[in-house]
Amino acid sequence: MKRYPKYKDSGVEWLGKVPEHWEVRRFKYLLRERDVRSLDGAEQLLRVSQFTGVTERRRADGDSEPDTRAASLVGYKVVEPEELVVNIMLAWNGSMGVSRFSGIASPAYCVYRFDAAANPWYFHYLLRSPAYKARIKAISTGVVESRLRLYSDELYRLEGLLPSLPEQDAIVRFLNHADRRIGRYIRAKQKLIQLLDEQKQAIIHGAVTRGLDPDVRLKPSGVEWLGDVPEHWVVMRLRHLIEGRLTYGANAAAEHTNADWPRYLRITDFAVDGSLRADTFRSLPLEMAREYLVRPGDLLLARSGATVGKAFLVPTGLGPACHAGYLIRARPQRRLIDPEYLFAFTQSAGFARWKDSTFIIATIQNIGADKYADLPVPVPPIPEQCDIVLHLRKAVAETSAAIDRASHEINLLREYRTRLIDDVVTGKLDVRDAVARLPVDAAGSELSDEAIAETDGYEVAANDTDELPDEAEA
Repeated sequence: MKRYPKYKDSGVEWLGKVPEHWEVRRFKYLLRERDVRSLDGAEQLLRVSQFTGVTERRRADGDSEPDTRAASLVGYKVVEPEELVVNIMLAWNGSMGVSRFSGIASPAYCVYRFDAAANPWYFHYLLRSPAYKARIKAISTGVVESRLRLYSDELYRLEGLLPSLPEQDAIVRFLNHADRRIGRYIRAKQKLIQLLDEQKQAIIHGAVTRGLDPDVRLKPSGVEWLGDVPEHWVVMRLRHLIEGRLTYGANAAAEHTNADWPRYLRITDFAVDGSLRADTFRSLPLEMAREYLVRPGDLLLARSGATVGKAFLVPTGLGPACHAGYLIRARPQRRLIDPEYLFAFTQSAGFARWKDSTFIIATIQNIGADKYADLPVPVPPIPEQCDIVLHLRKAVAETSAAIDRASHEINLLREYRTRLIDDVVTGKLDVRDAVARLPVDAAGSELSDEAIAETDGYEVAANDTDELPDEAEA
């Protein structure tokens, strides 16, 4: 793909140069707010996410009841296909999108219908591109990031790029086709990671339930999913292996980046290999963090959401840090259990089976402190725990490295997708010739479920939701 043959100054500083034949038109000429309310709340409930756009909001347990704590859905806003739905509280991070569905959305959202000169899916891509997300953040109203609002007047004043309608159609067709291809690549990498993770869990499970001696005498553990354990081991509940109680973290917004304050640890701060990411740094004032400070060797356990059941080990050399409310802190008694051994157990196939059985009992994906406290843990003598930790560092190194490589490749694919969309919708690349060479059955004017699920399927932590809380919806 090449650049367009001629460009012109857009007349808008943040947009810079645009293709010579493109128009720049404010959104008040491209869309109009629509406020139709549900009379009985019986329509399909929709959600809006920065990752997946507008999707149907269904219960994880398969129940037909709406996935909401709101007392009633009467008065929710009616949404029709190809209308734009905007979460005004989180528009700055891309929580908006064109709907493929009929349904209803929170009364705190805004719903817009496009003019005939606009292909809604072109603007779905445009408004969620990095260039436009940055501009939307700049024009949103509020003092701190977590309280920014994008009201209709600000959106109407935003400058939109307007190719001709046939060219919009071509851009959408190209990007949908690219979405599908990138989605297939990502799906293949995700399947590889799943297989490697299962292999890693099996290696760890053998070490933390049978030890390193293949000839050791075994005894029943008394726990069905755990099976037999070495005769000289004991099985103890997690509550008896930690100092004090399992404790929840701070229930505060992650909006500060003051490096002099304690770091605010969230699930999104931990990379796949368990290391801490530098690009997600957030902090809390000491007076807010003091009650929730963590130490190296503390175990942080996710209690709900997409990451429920995941465990993270607080590393050495971190400095002052506290943990978020959707993480539960367990502080191992080192005279009883080595923190790295306990962390290894939470990476085992046995722990995964315990987690699944807990969900069956709980019926929802939520593991609170009371359930974690009852977790049975096989406990060898401390010297043997140390030997197992040293063994596992070597035994899973190659598998862990392969998982890290595949995860890195997925991140690169997602970065490539983001950059490609930004370059195409802002006119830095001309896709007209490329579209002419696409297969006849290439993507049409609608995003596929596969494209959404595979290319945007980021794991979202429970406290990093893209939605308004139900009380705000109500």
